[in-house]
Amino acid sequence: MQNQLTEAARKLSIPDRITLVEEIWDTIAEENQAFELTDAQKRELDRRLESSRANPGQGRTWEEIKAEFMNFR
Repeated sequence: MQNQLTEAARKLSIPDRITLVEEIWDTIAEENQAFELTDAQKRELDRRLESSRANPGQGRTWEEIKAEFMNFR
């Protein structure tokens, strides 16, 4: 079955494959029990959140990054 899914995915366009991966990841994230962050990962996320709050004008949104990537092809 895994080979069939992989082959079906390969037939999709790159943007469609990216969308599929995002949708799969969302289903994993919804099942919050699927993974647990380590303490180091939690600290890093807290650090990044604090940095974002202290410097709201820095960085880019996911939408900006995704659009740039999709136009890069």
